[in-house]
Amino acid sequence: MAKKTVATLQTGKTDGRSYTKVIKMVKTDKGSYTFNEQMVPNEAVQDFFKN
Repeated sequence: MAKKTVATLQTGKTDGRSYTKVIKMVKTDKGSYTFNEQMVPNEAVQDFFKN
């Protein structure tokens, strides 16, 4: 039987889990919207949306 790769991915490094991809809609001067995407640490998610 083949190895289950899901089990090895879950027990791997946890560096990727300490970041979250956040997307915020920003209104431009012309009236249209753009999307601001960033990878931020989990602790800084609330600060990203406050600014």
